[in-house]
Order: sequence, then C-alpha cells, then structure tokens
Amino acid sequence: MSLELSDEQKQLKDQVSRLLDEKATPDVLRKLITAGTGIDRDLWAQVAGLGLLGAAIPEEYGGVGLGEKDLCVIAEEMGRTVAPIPFFSSICLAAEALKLAGTAAQKAAWLPRLASGEAIGTFAWNEGPGAADAAGVTVKFAGGKVSGVKSPVADAEIADVAVVVCAGPKLVLVPLAQAGVRIEHMTGFDQLRNHAKVSFDSAAGEAMEGADAHETLRRLYDRAAIYAAFEQVGAAESAMLMARDYTMGRYTFGRQLASYQAVKHRLADILVMVELARSNALYAAQVLEADGPDLAAAAATARIGATRAYEIAARENLQLHGGIGFTWEANCHFHYRRARLLALNLGSAEVWESKLIDALTTANTPAAA
Repeated sequence: MSLELSDEQKQLKDQVSRLLDEKATPDVLRKLITAGTGIDRDLWAQVAGLGLLGAAIPEEYGGVGLGEKDLCVIAEEMGRTVAPIPFFSSICLAAEALKLAGTAAQKAAWLPRLASGEAIGTFAWNEGPGAADAAGVTVKFAGGKVSGVKSPVADAEIADVAVVVCAGPKLVLVPLAQAGVRIEHMTGFDQLRNHAKVSFDSAAGEAMEGADAHETLRRLYDRAAIYAAFEQVGAAESAMLMARDYTMGRYTFGRQLASYQAVKHRLADILVMVELARSNALYAAQVLEADGPDLAAAAATARIGATRAYEIAARENLQLHGGIGFTWEANCHFHYRRARLLALNLGSAEVWESKLIDALTTANTPAAA
C-alpha cells in the first residue's frame, strides 16, 4: 500500500495552499478575532468557487465527486493556516453525516447547498462526557419535534442546518432558522472557531434514515477523526516551521538560537512526531477509501498521534519564541489556541485511546465456533 499522494492530489494541495497563503494571513486572523466574527465570508466564497467544499460530495448532488483522501488533503491545508472558515463543521461533519444517513430528499435538499457554500452545516452531539457514543444523550426526538440542549456546538451561530444526535440514538436534521431554536454565544478559547449553546424547544426536525444509528455514528466519528488528524498534522507542521524560522533568525551571544544543541534536539523531536502522525493519517486515509476492516483502529491511531504532535508542536513553538511568543503581535497563539481546541474535538485523546483498545481487542478476539 503506497502512502504517497497522487500527482492530482499534489496539484490540489498546491492550489489550496496558494489560496490560503494569500487570504488566511495572520493579519486577517487578527482582524477577524477583533471583529468577533470568526469567519471570513470572502474566503468561504472563494473556497466554494474552487469546488473545494464539494470535493467529496457526489456529482449528482452538486459536488466534484473526488475521494475521501482528497478531502484529507484539503483539511491538512486548512489546518496549516488556521483557516477562518467552518470547513470542518459543514463539510467534514454535516455533509459526511448526510452522505451516510440522509434520505434521498434530504441529500437533494442540502448537499448541493453545502457544496456551493450557500448553506453552512454543523453537527450537534456534545452534551458532556459520554455523549460522543450516544450513551449520555438526553435530547429527545418525538413526533417530528426536537427538545433539549446541545452545548457546545461549533459554528452554530453561522450555520443554517444541524445534524443533531438525539436519544435512541437517532440522527435528526434540524433547520436552525426557526422559532423553536435558541442559540447563545459561548466565549471560547479559540476565537476563530466559535461555539454556542443550542436549545431546542419542540423544534421541527426530520429523522435521518439508517436502522442502526450506533453504526452510523461510529462510521461518522471514524471518518471525522481522520479528517481532523489531517487538519492537526498540517497545523503541527506549520507550528514547527514557525519555531524553526524564528530560532534560525534569532541570535544570542553572536550565534543563531537554532545552532544550540538543545534547540536542535527539540525541533528534531517535533519533526519526528509530525512525520509519524502524518504516516498514521495517510494510512488511515487509505483504509477509509478502501473501506478496510481496520478502519476503527486506523482512525483512532491517526487521531491520537496527530493530537499529540499538534499539542507539542504548538507548545514548543511558543516556548522557543521566548517572551515575545506570548504576545498578541506574535503568531504563536493562533496554533496554541487551535491545538487546545482540537485536542478535545470529537472527544479527548483518552476517549480515542479507549476506542483504539476496543478496536484492537475486537480484531484479536477469535470468532466463536
């Protein structure tokens, strides 16, 4: 199995990289944080215009019809620049949920709008520990109505539709622009990915199909974990290169800071973790496209490795910048904030370690005679 990107995927990566390097600059990120918007609408429109939002959405629903690995390539570049758009919420979660469990009518109604950027989606699952596996879900769906509270929900304030995990479990599609939905802003650590408390009071919703919602959720979380791992790998590499460039340009006692052995070793350790995380993520992407039997283990491994790589790269980047690294004018905080947020996105590292143990235990348990 080759883990290399194809020539077409390398071209896609370069195209996305050029756009984001031009549009998602640190100055732009600071302006968005100051404005409190958390989204660059112009960048969102340009990303949609290039067909990037519909990369993995079937052509029959207005997408480009590429594979999951192509979506991973895009996610990696989004992470590298801390792109201020709801790509993960709308495309890696809401659109993927619709692809897995939406009815034909729901797919026809929403996937073209998500692919074009006309609509933004989000995925409402969080109610606290346990909710990721539907065990702790209290939001109810009965008689076509949703009642309960989800908190926090990423990008809820700018979303048009939410895929809501309800008790059962059930997946329910809920348009957010209705009287039965109340959205309250939550002040978060990462101001470029806003979160909100979403209260449903007999809000109208449509059940999504699929007899086994447990299996649908498992598949969705595995897919999202791989996309998140690529986002983290791209971001970790960016933080590492930021630290390298700063220490090479900073002189102490007449020598480059990067020339000191202790600094070299710290940078080398980060590089090893980033490359290991990248290998795990690339393998998981291959398994995802092939629908391999070890998808659960591959997804958990990618998620764990990428989380560790990004957290350490972001922290070391800040530390190697010294006192200036803690200032608003330095760029370290963009990755530090995002690393802390993504460490808990879709569940903590401990949650994914448990998933990995379960997957390996199941794979190594002999079938009953």
